[in-house]
Amino acid sequence: MILITGTAGFIGSHLAKRLVADGESVVGLDIINDYYDINVKYDRLARAGIAKEEIEYGKVVQSTTDPNYRFVKLDLTDRDGLNKLFEAEQFTTVVNLAAQAGVRYSLVNPQAYVDSNIIGFVNILEASRHYGVKHLAYASSSSVYGLNERMPLSTSDNVDHPISLYAASKKSNELMAHTYSHLFNLPTTGLRFFTVYGPWGRPDMALFLFTEAILKGEPIKVFNHGKMVRDFTYIDDIVEGIRRVIDNPPKGRAEWTGMKPDPSTSKAPYKVYNIGNNDPVTLMEFISAIEEELGIDAEKIMMDLQPGDVPATYANVQDLMDDLGYKPETPIRTGIRNFLDWYREYYGYAGGATGAEKTRTA
Repeated sequence: MILITGTAGFIGSHLAKRLVADGESVVGLDIINDYYDINVKYDRLARAGIAKEEIEYGKVVQSTTDPNYRFVKLDLTDRDGLNKLFEAEQFTTVVNLAAQAGVRYSLVNPQAYVDSNIIGFVNILEASRHYGVKHLAYASSSSVYGLNERMPLSTSDNVDHPISLYAASKKSNELMAHTYSHLFNLPTTGLRFFTVYGPWGRPDMALFLFTEAILKGEPIKVFNHGKMVRDFTYIDDIVEGIRRVIDNPPKGRAEWTGMKPDPSTSKAPYKVYNIGNNDPVTLMEFISAIEEELGIDAEKIMMDLQPGDVPATYANVQDLMDDLGYKPETPIRTGIRNFLDWYREYYGYAGGATGAEKTRTA
């Protein structure tokens, strides 16, 4: 039995769909907060057979489309509720994707990150420890690299200089996970995701915001004057990486030494991986690909770098290849095309390459 937290979210909804298709028994969990449009979250759940009308706090809802999938609305800070769920379900694997997302939001609402990403994660660790979980995989972020400038970013690099509370909360997850791996022999794997995009993506992310503005004929904000570089990683590649990680819990490395410590591994059953496309593109190249697919030139407002943002990300995924035989590889234009096809269908945009027209309101 697998628990996936954050299954009303972008990555969690895709992962749940994949694991259920693989024949796994899955329980999804989410609090369904209003950080962004909750209609998108409810629609993600609906495509998994979880009707909005059936959702009640603490109630485990059976999917109407797949007998192997159930969902519960629950807050990770609800320690008693979480413990009752773990006791009842006896999960063997936990994938913790629930978190307060967003870099800039952490500048104005830091408490949300402490509650969800730190207190909530401690509750997941404690429940995993006490109820016999065999492997805990959890979402970290490329944001932990902070002020690092050596590219590509490697899991063997130091990550002591985060530049947002969001990034600091994700690094704290890695530190806490190692403690539980060391003290309680709980296998844990951290996943540093690099700018995930694709169908059913988050409305606060660049691809979503650019597409929405361009189709409405509104200008787009181009931060750092277009000099941002990102390792955009397609959602299917992220899900495949998580699938492989789930099946390969870390065992610890006997040769690990504190005289020359590798921060991504340990003598304990602990591991951290980058999951990135390993093929960074500039923000202007990204925008050009969107423009070409839509057949519309965007009006651009050039802006300075935002507080908390890093200028560049580029993932070294060698250990992912060495350990799991896998490397994300979806081309950026393929991923953008798939997203735009979904976006226009979901929001009811008709028309061809030019003059796209919205035909319904989501």
